[in-house]
Amino acid sequence: MQRQAGHQVEVATATPGEPLTGVHRIVARLPFDLPVHPLGTGYLLRLMRARRPDVVHVHAGAVSPFAWMGVRAAARAGLPVVVTVHSMWDPVTRAVYRGLRLLSGWHRWGLVGTAVSEAAALPIRAVAGPRVPVHVVSNGLDVSGWRSVRPEPGEGLAPVHVVAVGRLAPRKQPLRLLRLLRQARAQVPAEIPMRATVVGDGPARSRMERYLRVNGMTGWVALPGRYSRERIRELLASTDVFVAPAPRESFGLAALEARAAGVPVVARAQSGVADFVRPGKEGLLGRSFDELVTSVARLVRDRELRASIAAHNRETEPVRSSWPAVLEGFERCYEQARSIRS
Repeated sequence: MQRQAGHQVEVATATPGEPLTGVHRIVARLPFDLPVHPLGTGYLLRLMRARRPDVVHVHAGAVSPFAWMGVRAAARAGLPVVVTVHSMWDPVTRAVYRGLRLLSGWHRWGLVGTAVSEAAALPIRAVAGPRVPVHVVSNGLDVSGWRSVRPEPGEGLAPVHVVAVGRLAPRKQPLRLLRLLRQARAQVPAEIPMRATVVGDGPARSRMERYLRVNGMTGWVALPGRYSRERIRELLASTDVFVAPAPRESFGLAALEARAAGVPVVARAQSGVADFVRPGKEGLLGRSFDELVTSVARLVRDRELRASIAAHNRETEPVRSSWPAVLEGFERCYEQARSIRS
């Protein structure tokens, strides 16, 4: 998207793969193809000195050794640096970065930080301190590609369709999602039919299948596996409620796609989803597991509420997550990083 906007973009990565124009693969042979290079800082420093970019934009997760090698190399080269953190810093991660701040003084390197949501930005600001500005720049979405997916709510007694999308990994707490669905079903009158689809794959799938069998849920909860983006778009056309229950979700791209498609979203109030879902407008938020259960059950029971939220989501765009707004946000950060270095 930045190239389409007229920027010259080159990428440095430690991930193996096919040769691509503008992509510099700094790869070492390590067990499990780990995306890091023991001498990455030196390689990146030489690359930056040779290419002399106007700004270095580093994308990092909670623990990203190669990304921070890039930050260090850019600081040594005297280049403007913007660091985007795509994950939530939990207490352990915050403690690690506080220790690194004392050891390396990274907060004095002239960095400009961004996070993908207010929820993700708060812990970074607490660690970085006042010398590192941390802005919120949303993840980008081609909103127009999802807007026309969601039709008007149907009539009759068709089952209310609840959907969740994500990797079925223990840290995502997928068994809690199934428990949430089971308890929500218990709060819905028996005469209101309900079904659920949990899209995704991962190491927790077998445990989830066992949970469904033990609790008699196989008749109304489906685990179809991983879907392509096109199939997810098709699925959202029959979705009445989207659930994003992870408490430590830094953004929630799947939830944003559902909201853009016109689907009411239920999510944690403490997560990044709260940046684009307001209670009663784009969906419902809960601060606890029990509140999430109540919110799902309420939307399943209340057809008028579902219809009003769906209509609002179809008629309005999540502007902050559109690509023009995201690119403009990063350009402001680039200008600030350059002013710090000037």
